[in-house]
Amino acid sequence: MIAVYAGTFDPMTAGHLSVVRLAARLFAHVRVLVAVNPDKRTVFSEGERVDLARELTLLMPNVSVASTRGLVVDHARGIGASYLVRGLRDAGDAGFETELARLNRKLAPDLTTLILPAEPDLESVSSSALKARVLAGQSVTDLCPPHVADELGRRLRRELP
Repeated sequence: MIAVYAGTFDPMTAGHLSVVRLAARLFAHVRVLVAVNPDKRTVFSEGERVDLARELTLLMPNVSVASTRGLVVDHARGIGASYLVRGLRDAGDAGFETELARLNRKLAPDLTTLILPAEPDLESVSSSALKARVLAGQSVTDLCPPHVADELGRRLRRELP
């Protein structure tokens, strides 16, 4: 069975990796899919996000990484996936993830969405929260790899007025 775990991953966090590790235990193959949304302003380019995801999943033999500018369901169907994986941090995510699962079911009734919780100590980790903490001068090395934290800090500081 093939599953697709899609997200912006700007950047990929420890919470994202927690979901990837769990999905990799459940499925024969997991495709981490960097979704490109032209309306969303990202810190890292599409290529950088793909490269980072590949680096962080390198030791997971049944995980591959790609990107899409199209619909996630179209990519999933194109690689023969049966499942879409979504991560869940906390109850606040539940409504959004449930609505997204319903939308995906309408678009692709042949795909099943499986919502997986991140590890409990990572429930507050999101890319947005990571950026906010960096901008506040707080360390995020416990929430993402140190080299990602360093680069994120450099880029966000360049954007400050």
